[in-house]
Amino acid sequence: MSNLKLCQGTKCHTYDTTDRKRGSKDNRRNQTRSLSTYSYGKGNFCTLTCQNDWWDLHGQRAVDHFGRLHQPIVLTEENAWQVRYNHHRWDNNDNNLPEYVEYNTITKEERPTTKPLT
Repeated sequence: MSNLKLCQGTKCHTYDTTDRKRGSKDNRRNQTRSLSTYSYGKGNFCTLTCQNDWWDLHGQRAVDHFGRLHQPIVLTEENAWQVRYNHHRWDNNDNNLPEYVEYNTITKEERPTTKPLT
C-alpha cells in the first residue's frame, strides 16, 4: 500500500495544468494531484481553490455534524488565557526567563508555562 497522499479537492482533476496530465501523448488525461510539501488545509488540499471546492460541497454538513454554535461564546477572565512566546527573553537578552508565558487578554496578567505554541 502506498503512502501517497492525494488532494481531497472535489474538482482537482478538472483543473487543466501540466502537472495533472497523465498518460501517453495520444491518451492524455487529467488526474488528481498528489500532495507535496506545499499543501493547504493541514495537508489535505493542493491549493486554496481545491480547499474551497471541498468546503462548498461539504462545509454545511461538516459544521452540522461537528457542532454548530447556537449562542455566542463570551470571553471571560477564566477563558481568556493564551500561550504566547515570551518576547521579554529577547528584549532583556535573558535566557533564564521562560520560553513561553500564559497571557490573559483581559487582565493582561502573565505567568510562566512550559507549554509550546499550538
